[in-house]
Amino acid sequence: MISLVFLATVINYLDRQTLSVVAPTLMREFQMTNVTYSRIVFAFMLAYTVMNGVSGPMIDRMGTRLGYSVCVAWWSTAAVLHVFATGSWSLGIVRFLLGMGEAGNWPAGVRVVAEWFPVRERALASGIFNSGSSIGALIAAPLVAWLSLSFGWRSAFAAVGATGFVWLILWRMIYRTPPDQSATAGKEVRIPTRRLIRDKFVWTFTLSKVFMDPVWYFYIFWFPQYLQNARGFDLAAVGKFAWIPFLTADAGNLLGGALSGWLIRKGSTAANARKVAVGFFAMLMTAAIPAVLVKDAFAAIALVSIATLGYTGAVANMLALPADVFPKSSVASIWGLASMGSGFGGMVFALLTGWLVDNYSYVPAFAVFGLIPLLSALLVAKLPSRPSAEISG
Repeated sequence: MISLVFLATVINYLDRQTLSVVAPTLMREFQMTNVTYSRIVFAFMLAYTVMNGVSGPMIDRMGTRLGYSVCVAWWSTAAVLHVFATGSWSLGIVRFLLGMGEAGNWPAGVRVVAEWFPVRERALASGIFNSGSSIGALIAAPLVAWLSLSFGWRSAFAAVGATGFVWLILWRMIYRTPPDQSATAGKEVRIPTRRLIRDKFVWTFTLSKVFMDPVWYFYIFWFPQYLQNARGFDLAAVGKFAWIPFLTADAGNLLGGALSGWLIRKGSTAANARKVAVGFFAMLMTAAIPAVLVKDAFAAIALVSIATLGYTGAVANMLALPADVFPKSSVASIWGLASMGSGFGGMVFALLTGWLVDNYSYVPAFAVFGLIPLLSALLVAKLPSRPSAEISG
């Protein structure tokens, strides 16, 4: 079951990352500046932000099997529609549609984890499925570069978008609700969204996502461009080397889950184990600051690779937090609300990145994304270990 979520996450990031790999080509063809590109990223993040607040409750109402199906069908259709983009406006529209569908992946994924895994295994299970994001980004650079150089950039969007429909067939054939969940599903009351919004855990967790996830968006949307514009890589070189930070990110997903699992076995509470792990991996993300300052391009890639490992190590633990505190029937809603914070941060920092790069350089951008994870870790450290009295009662 977790393999299916992993595969969906791989496809989610293949669809998402295709644009960043071919962005320099499209910027030349459509005559776009960095600010224009940042607005296209903003369009994706706007839809992603709004729909996270919708997709989580929708999946909780529809159930995991049907809700996930709807999301993947939507985003796969939107991915294929990129073939018909003819300029920055049409590209922005299809990116908006893609963001609407892709918002459902993580609320659905955390619900699968909550349904199928006990507390001590949730961070590792979350890390496994979340590693699909780094695997998708890892595969995207060489695959999309090869497709674009061989058949044109439109073929890359068509081929990658079609994979979602293959996954959809597998999901509909295989996925089922666990037997014990089927027996208790009718007994577990779903907490209304209006009550969740007022809970201290939910809004603090949401705020922590504002400062954590924009770091990942920076690397997936801007790192291939950085290698071309600041380090002199051509598209072929990007295909050869831009995948490396996403390989270490894949390792971070597993290490993050392993660290908190080890702490729990040593006697730590689940909440404290997750918080310690998030703090440790957030410190690793400061490696982004010297990455932009070193002279050697491969030293820069190595430092960024440490930062991406830190990101996924932290997120593997953050993914498990809602299910540690709230009933399974509400975890998709909570993650959807929290991901609205992720999307809001992504929008703001995307526009900030474009402005910084056009008016200054990549140096202040890398500094920002090396420091803000520390704010997120501080907020995670302050999360309560139980719902508010209103919800508990």
